[in-house]
Amino acid sequence: MKDFTDQDIERIEALVDTADTEKARAEMRELHPADIAELFRSLNLREAEWLFNLIDDKEQKADVLMELDEEDRKKLLENMDPEQIGHFIDLLDTDDAVDLIQELDEEDREEVIQHIDDVEQAGDIVDLLQYDEDTAGGLMGTELIEVNENLSMPDCLKEIRRQAEDLDDIYYIYVVDDDRRLKGVLPLKKTITHPAVSRIKHVMETDPVSVHADTPIDDVAIDFEKYDLVAMPVVDSIGRLVGQITVDDVMDEVREQSERDYQLASGITSDVDADDSVFAQTKARLPWLLIGIVGGIVNSLILGGFEAQIAAVTALAIFIPLIGGTGGNVGVQASAIVVQGLANGRLDIKEAWRQVGRSVLIALINAVVISAVIFAYCFFTQPGDYAVMMAVAVSLFAVVIFATVFGTLVPLTLERLKVNPALATGPFIQITNDVVGLLIYVGMATWMLKVFPS
Repeated sequence: MKDFTDQDIERIEALVDTADTEKARAEMRELHPADIAELFRSLNLREAEWLFNLIDDKEQKADVLMELDEEDRKKLLENMDPEQIGHFIDLLDTDDAVDLIQELDEEDREEVIQHIDDVEQAGDIVDLLQYDEDTAGGLMGTELIEVNENLSMPDCLKEIRRQAEDLDDIYYIYVVDDDRRLKGVLPLKKTITHPAVSRIKHVMETDPVSVHADTPIDDVAIDFEKYDLVAMPVVDSIGRLVGQITVDDVMDEVREQSERDYQLASGITSDVDADDSVFAQTKARLPWLLIGIVGGIVNSLILGGFEAQIAAVTALAIFIPLIGGTGGNVGVQASAIVVQGLANGRLDIKEAWRQVGRSVLIALINAVVISAVIFAYCFFTQPGDYAVMMAVAVSLFAVVIFATVFGTLVPLTLERLKVNPALATGPFIQITNDVVGLLIYVGMATWMLKVFPS
């Protein structure tokens, strides 16, 4: 399959403009579903529907639906009746089918499920819908190969061939007992090297890495990375095999989570894209901007109460941005380290006190270095003005300590409260550190002006 280029998009857009049905249909046959989805992003809804209806291959059509962005897919689905959607779901793997059904309105789901021709798949989908979408059960599919541990290798091969007819990809062969409890994994290599073995339980690999259906997706992603897996079996509370998660599903979920965390850290309160409506983007961005305004007003009130001191010693005003900026930077650094550790599993919330202790030690080192540097700077630029020197140096020391500890504690607290800790790397930390840093500076400067009167 050739690479899909901007020139290809322009050529197909021209076919859409001229309504050249035959050439457009031929182009669709040659394109990968992901390329068709990319093309649809540059078309309006009417044009996308026109092209979509020209796709001959029903399986390709179903794959195109799943490659589309959620918003684009929803627009196409809104103009389809439940029977059409049910036919598409018949052609999808169960994990994709569940994802699609979850995007429908509650009242449409039952009607769509009733139009799924494959009764067994419909039952699997109903079962999967019971799981929370942020758990392994909500991410898994039921398409896999399982064989009984007591089969001989010839019988096992027959069973593999029978089950493989309905699968697009085969990752592992799972071995179960008579109660469908997962006992091991049979490497494909051993089906060749042990053709006459009496029982496959004698050559299977025991104790495979598996995950419970209620395990959070974040933990699933960590296991995939830790054990370099391409697929992982999912078991229920008593160890029965209920499904399989593949690495492509995990990567999609990790990417979506990363995008959400990045937006949250940037002060965007909901998931938006660059091509979303002006209203949607404004609604997502405005709340933290307004909170920032409140923080700015608080800072102005603090400075208003400090007006006399600034008027008497104007040099104090020069260092106000430095205090706020340093506190914000230090806090974001500290919180980012903790959020990253929680995300990749290297930081256990049960050992939070160790991270706090480590952060305090780091804060002390940073505070000493930063305070010494700024004291030396003030010594040469503000000679003899000991009140300014001490106020800035001591304030920076206190601000670095506070910002580091605060930036460490906030994401740990949010994690314990089951709130996304990425919130702690955004404006919340910066605004809080700005206000607290300014309070520290004002208090310290007022005290130092009394200790070192000019």
